[in-house]
Amino acid sequence: MEPNRFHLPVMGERPESQETPALPADASLEDRVVAVLRTIFDPELPISIYELGLIYELKVSPDGAVAIKMTLTSPACPVAGSLVGEVQRKAAAVPGVTDARVELVWEPPWDKSRMSDEAQLQLGLF
Repeated sequence: MEPNRFHLPVMGERPESQETPALPADASLEDRVVAVLRTIFDPELPISIYELGLIYELKVSPDGAVAIKMTLTSPACPVAGSLVGEVQRKAAAVPGVTDARVELVWEPPWDKSRMSDEAQLQLGLF
């Protein structure tokens, strides 16, 4: 049976493919890091941490050092340590990145207004 290509994952189900999308050869380092962040999904929602608005700041220096400030939907998130570590590992693995640092912040508190329109639509909030 052919899978329904319009299937939206249910809560807790991750999308089938988490590969980094193909980018133009001249894509900036920032664009490549963002592409990788879009492959990291919230453990309870079928939405990337980037689309959820959990990435508060992304800075890429001319020498390739990446600094990311991120938050979680809740301070009680049980995967806080592993999710931050996954972001750091995947950002560091992007070709051209010389260093990757991730800082977990709680201010301002996350709320659904930080979500992209795509994420809100996927969760039925529109």
